[in-house]
Amino acid sequence: MNDDRRVRVRAVDELGEALDKLGVRRERPVLVLVGGAGGMSDDHLALVRDLLRAAVPVLAEHDAAVVDGGTDVGVMKAMAELGDGLTLVGVLVEEALGDVALAPNHVHLLVPGDSWGDESPWLAEVASVIAGGRGSATLLVNGGEITYADAAQSIERGRAVLVVAGTGRTADAIAGAADGRAADIAASPFTEVVTATELGAALDHRLRG
Repeated sequence: MNDDRRVRVRAVDELGEALDKLGVRRERPVLVLVGGAGGMSDDHLALVRDLLRAAVPVLAEHDAAVVDGGTDVGVMKAMAELGDGLTLVGVLVEEALGDVALAPNHVHLLVPGDSWGDESPWLAEVASVIAGGRGSATLLVNGGEITYADAAQSIERGRAVLVVAGTGRTADAIAGAADGRAADIAASPFTEVVTATELGAALDHRLRG
């Protein structure tokens, strides 16, 4: 990846300038995509690809930017492949990267932290800076431990979290309020559990603001 496709930030007040350097237009609808990276079954990955294939036209209609974890695996890899032509912004902890491949068709913000998961508040904040006063939503599909933190960060900022039931792991735990932390997220007024067939309409509604 060329260096002009990635920018390092160390403070929240640097985000606007960093996004400008990357050519990311602001004051537009935003989708935060969180969920499965490694650890997804083939069946769940195929389902997620179908979901994103249906969601991309809605995103394109709204000229929405997508903010995700920016690595070439799981839901981010699928979005990179299916969302060519969309504005895709990856947010990653630089110190945790190592030899991890970055997702293509993205620009990348490299943020402070020591390990995977430290990017969670940055994902939510980047989306807020891009959206400004426009509509935004978080789409949660499948997911592991970090996905709980991603959802909590969006809820903390008053952003709707669309949890797609049937996509496995964290998404299904929240949809079924399987334990305390899943139940807490499920009980939030900002959480909306949807089926695959309901996703398009729910996403359209949230991006309209």
